[in-house]
Amino acid sequence: MSLAETLSAQVNRAAYTASQASRVAWYVGHYAMGRHLMGPMSQPGHAPQADQSAPLDRKRLQKQFRALFERDWRNIAAGVYKMPQEVRGLKSPARLASASRDYLRDARAVARRQKERGHSEVLRADTREKFPRYFLQNFHYQTDGWLSEQSADRYDMQVETIFTGAGHAMRRQALPFVRDAIADRDPSEVRLVDLGCGDGGFLLSVKENWPRLHCTALDLSPAYLGKAQARLGRFDDIVFKRCAAEGSGLAPQSVDIVTAVYLYHELPPRVREAVVSEIARIVKPGGSMILVDTIQYGDEPGFDILLENFPRGLHEPYYDSYCKTDLEELFGRCGFSRQDESLAFLSKVTHFVKTAK
Repeated sequence: MSLAETLSAQVNRAAYTASQASRVAWYVGHYAMGRHLMGPMSQPGHAPQADQSAPLDRKRLQKQFRALFERDWRNIAAGVYKMPQEVRGLKSPARLASASRDYLRDARAVARRQKERGHSEVLRADTREKFPRYFLQNFHYQTDGWLSEQSADRYDMQVETIFTGAGHAMRRQALPFVRDAIADRDPSEVRLVDLGCGDGGFLLSVKENWPRLHCTALDLSPAYLGKAQARLGRFDDIVFKRCAAEGSGLAPQSVDIVTAVYLYHELPPRVREAVVSEIARIVKPGGSMILVDTIQYGDEPGFDILLENFPRGLHEPYYDSYCKTDLEELFGRCGFSRQDESLAFLSKVTHFVKTAK
């Protein structure tokens, strides 16, 4: 490596480190303020704190948090994927201030719903006609559930705050698996579908690294799909499709890669199984399914208490069942085999391949 290349690498490393350190401080501060506004995770007379798991291993938690960013940087330095958007394009002070005010204002509303167990505000006669019952909940007790533009606008801030700035880095650990799934093919000949694309954050990182990849963004929420469409507007070859993951309407064996990011833990078991069946229907033999979701019980020593507590404090009715699901068995019933797997702090990335016939 030449001197110029060495200096460039050092500058990039410094920029990455400074950016991530400032982001972590920002989100840790909002996490602390949010917890102060919301109060204890369990209210008097309701579910107690976790009692089935060993105490939290805080030292390991901190170690794995740091290891996530170290791995993220190594991937960037090795050219596995590009420097992320949050480093290249910092938000203006005005946008940060607006996001902060909105987050704290909604935290107060979340605290009220948490106290009242108000998780069904979006379950109304008009919404019942448009969406499946499992979708009509105020997940995390958040305002409007998944049904409003305001919810879509604050989603990124809320997720990053929950994970104290690690959310984007955890998602990016799926990109090496996307690269493996593309292999030596021309990306313009590969079709990827992102199930439950949300506000389009993950798909943005995919397209920034493989701009010629043909992508379909699929989500059940008109508001979140609209947010994704605005976010990904500079790419004119993305198809946006509003439908449930269990009924994509896509042609059989028409997709090379399916991704799903933080979708499965918000699906009831029967729907989870239906989504796997749908993926098996649309994926070509030899195609890939890349799943990004929470770690599960037993994945990380000393972390189970976090998994046990999370659905007790924030409305996540299907989370515990997901944490107990045998993913290899679930996907295996539909002809998938586990190719690889990687833990990324509080998330897990699993690459399944459909058996070629």
